[in-house]
Amino acid sequence: MTYIEETADEGAGHAHLLRTARELADDLATDAVLREQAGKAPFDEVARLREAGLLSLLVPAEHGGGGADWRTAYAVVRTISAADGAIGQLLGCHLFLSYSARFFAAPAQAARIEGESAAGQWCWGGGIAAHEPRLTLTPTADGYLLDGHRSYAAGVAVADRLLVRAARSDTGEPLAVLVDPAHPGVVCGNEGDTFGQRLAAGGSVEFDSVPITADDVFGSLSSDEGALSPFAGLAAPTARLVSAQFCLGVAEGLLAEAREYSRTVDSSWQPTPQRSWPGSPPQDPYVLTAYGELAVAAHAASALSDQAVDALIRGLARGEDLNDDECAEIAVRAGAAEVAASRAVQEITTRALDAIGARAASSRHGFDRFWRNARTHTLREPVGDRLREVGDYFLNGAHPPFTLPS
Repeated sequence: MTYIEETADEGAGHAHLLRTARELADDLATDAVLREQAGKAPFDEVARLREAGLLSLLVPAEHGGGGADWRTAYAVVRTISAADGAIGQLLGCHLFLSYSARFFAAPAQAARIEGESAAGQWCWGGGIAAHEPRLTLTPTADGYLLDGHRSYAAGVAVADRLLVRAARSDTGEPLAVLVDPAHPGVVCGNEGDTFGQRLAAGGSVEFDSVPITADDVFGSLSSDEGALSPFAGLAAPTARLVSAQFCLGVAEGLLAEAREYSRTVDSSWQPTPQRSWPGSPPQDPYVLTAYGELAVAAHAASALSDQAVDALIRGLARGEDLNDDECAEIAVRAGAAEVAASRAVQEITTRALDAIGARAASSRHGFDRFWRNARTHTLREPVGDRLREVGDYFLNGAHPPFTLPS
């Protein structure tokens, strides 16, 4: 039994989604090394997610979706990430972006968009972080025109819809904007030169006078005090926990493969200059100690993540009754969970290779893809700011600012 099987809550009526995710993960794992080395755009993988019903799992059942909650969604992201980190990240970003209408749009608008997304089985990409160069939204007589360039957006190579951050040209207010990438004014690039996350379909995107209707403009993304309701503020911890689940999934995926390899190593194993430990890997005290330390790191980060997910689920259930103090506490818990998961995946994907030994360098095993996927993600999502926010909250009671990951 894997960590995710131990911690997933199957009592919420969505056990079938978790079983489906595990079956799909097993399928993805069979050729993960070959697919990752080929580096093709993941149209087939997205089709598998779509056929499994995982793209619409968070959409309410009355709008044509799976009706799952974020606890189930996080378990699914973690399960897929363990088999294929790039596809796990692609799915996690899609789930957050497609859910964002509930945070930033009016209820009727959010219901309409979720219904259309479920009916079309859209895959969402993009990003609404503030650190990217600003896109401009210019009002016109019948809507808006969107212009600008983003150097990186999630899933652009395979997305049916993009959700991006753009500032009104007249007021400067940042808004979330839904875009159909099929419009000729949208030009997407790829990110084929990265050493990891080759199948995550991220890349650059250019917008040239793309017409946007008022119905496809959500509410404000402003971080100014009082601009967002505490409930909308939960968008940030929701996204942070997607990042944490990705990290935990990758860490657990490598630990599972490393354990299987160490258990089944050739019985004729002998010490070599590259590996001079006294016993065979399953009994070697140094190997056992290394695996013990890595298992503790994974369990500790998982427990912290579970606590943060519990807090988020309670906050989401409170809806507009949530207050600023409750939102801040949830954000701090999610930030701490992301830090712990980021540190754990970096330690595990490095030291597990040491436990395997020189044979871990063989490209046919593909153990390196876990490290490359994790490191690419953690470079994009450094946790220094999360540590500062946790420390400021602990010492001074300061509420974390509203910031979203890329």
